Amino acid sequence: MKLKKRIFILPGLIVVAIAVIVFFSFMKKIQDFATQDINLSQEMIFTVPAGTGRTGMEALLTQHKLIEDNQLLPWLFRFKPELAKFKAGTYRLQKGMSLRDVLQLFASGKETQFSIRFVEGSRLSDWSKILQNAPYLKHEIESKTPQELLDALGMKEGESLEGWFYPDTYMYTAGTSDVELLKRAYNKMKMVVGQEWENREKNLPYKSAYEMLIMASIIEKETAIESERTKVASVFVNRLRLKMRLQTDPTVIYGLGDKYTGTIFRSNLNTLTPYNTYMIDGLPPTPIAMPGLASIKAAAHPAVTEYLYFVANGDGGHAFTTNLIEHNKAVGLYRQRLKQDK
Repeated sequence: MKLKKRIFILPGLIVVAIAVIVFFSFMKKIQDFATQDINLSQEMIFTVPAGTGRTGMEALLTQHKLIEDNQLLPWLFRFKPELAKFKAGTYRLQKGMSLRDVLQLFASGKETQFSIRFVEGSRLSDWSKILQNAPYLKHEIESKTPQELLDALGMKEGESLEGWFYPDTYMYTAGTSDVELLKRAYNKMKMVVGQEWENREKNLPYKSAYEMLIMASIIEKETAIESERTKVASVFVNRLRLKMRLQTDPTVIYGLGDKYTGTIFRSNLNTLTPYNTYMIDGLPPTPIAMPGLASIKAAAHPAVTEYLYFVANGDGGHAFTTNLIEHNKAVGLYRQRLKQDK
């Protein structure tokens, strides 16, 4: 009887052993499937729609040819259910990622970040073009009236958008609206201007923080040289104190709008616009660009000088003078330099 039992037990053990071998072989196959690189030769932006389940993910991966054999995918999800918890979003896939890496990324919800850069001295019209061309950005500005846009940004009725957005690099995820980006830029500019207004030098000829922002925008357009900003600010502050007109070309150019072709003519200087500081007293009604922090600080902390004039010196910088005679000499030298360079 004992011999017969042994005979029956042996085939049973063999069956179990074969089953274990098959199971572990199959698990090894699934493991290899999960750890093999996806079919990707370069970076790819991949969107997981809301409500995507296991079948939907299988279809997406097959559609984009990221995997060759999808028969093992349901088994992978069955044995590794944590890889099947996809979160909707837009993700950045890179060459060398395994299928497990991809599924773990989808489960993490760590969407790819896109960047958008607004430079100092740019105008609202420049920002509009950049926003229109930004990838994966939701465009809402065009559908809003000017007042609706002001309301969405938290601005007051009648306020000018020009100048109120802080130039910087902003990160966003797919589906972010252009209005939301502008709101972030507006809030940052409002904070920076508020801080500099509180810490400004005493007895500056500004009636409000907004006038300081207008001044900062003019400084921004007049020079890109860091060391000159406070000197430029001092010229305009001195002129305001003496009730002299600012006579700054960038404001004239802004007032010309699309009529400006790259050259300011004498007729332009004699044409009255709200921004022609050769003809109007004081500051123009709005900023003429988005100033950076350095220009805002220069407007709040101008150098203490007696300068009333400045002109380009031909080396990328400016010559600063205290009177018209010296200024005219500097202008003459600049024109002479231009002739020599031709």
